[in-house]
Amino acid sequence: MVKIHKKTSQTLIKMNTTIDLGKGLVLKNPVMTASGTFGYGIEFADFVDLSQIGGIIVKGTTLHHREGNPYPRMAETPSGMLNAVGLQNKGVDYFIEHIYPEIKDIDTNIIVNVSGSCIEDYVATAEKINDLEKIPAIELNISCPNVKKGGMGFGTDPNQAKEVVSEVRKVYKKHLIVKLTPNVTDIVSIAKAVESAGADSVSLINTMLGMAIDAKKRKPILSTITGGMSGACVKPVALRMVWQVSNAINIPVIGLGGIMNETDAIEFLLAGAKAIEIGTANFIDPAITIKVAEGIRNYMKENNFSSLNEIKMDI
Repeated sequence: MVKIHKKTSQTLIKMNTTIDLGKGLVLKNPVMTASGTFGYGIEFADFVDLSQIGGIIVKGTTLHHREGNPYPRMAETPSGMLNAVGLQNKGVDYFIEHIYPEIKDIDTNIIVNVSGSCIEDYVATAEKINDLEKIPAIELNISCPNVKKGGMGFGTDPNQAKEVVSEVRKVYKKHLIVKLTPNVTDIVSIAKAVESAGADSVSLINTMLGMAIDAKKRKPILSTITGGMSGACVKPVALRMVWQVSNAINIPVIGLGGIMNETDAIEFLLAGAKAIEIGTANFIDPAITIKVAEGIRNYMKENNFSSLNEIKMDI
């Protein structure tokens, strides 16, 4: 008896999950970790294969050692959390001497989040990191609501944002991501300003300014009174801003803010993001990055998409 093999109705499509963000930054998949939520990556090595992540954005790095803000500096909120850590780190020189040798050979993109209290600090830190061969990009943090000087102050004014990016651009020759704050009236004007100053991409949103109060003690819970709100509760705002910015500028947009699963991530890609970052969800599930990357692949397979660029919103 001769068996007849019927041809399948669907043609097998080879999927390409890589995304080229330009200027030497190519991700094997669009999933990255948000700064401050994944340490330096090595802390999560027992839970996840780090080489399967598109990029790891390490915790905020400043020119000098920072102790951060006094405790308490974290608080739970409905569907999210508040933090006021205040960029605690041992400074860029310590990073170069002690941290970089430990992470430089991880098989993914290691990106340093750079912050400062003044433009000169940003420039000096970026210039030092520019010399590190295995760091293909920095994420310039002009949007942190947890520091009293610099941080969000630069990110809320288009002229200041343009100035700090312009000065960093003079010394930093690799891919320059600029992280934007949602705590503004018009985020598009900020995005256009940093694009004109030489940013290669933008990431948004950073945390939203929030507050928590202990009713029994009649006092604020955070030592700093206010802090940065993140988690599922900020996703609608983040999606709206990613959509606005992606339709207004010509450089890639990296979306973040409330991404808790693969569906959230896909929504950001549909809104116009070329890649995404996962933050708060890392505290809940250390392997969430890998699960989201696999979820995106499954979505592409189900919809017969051969590349990430085919994930577009139908409006």
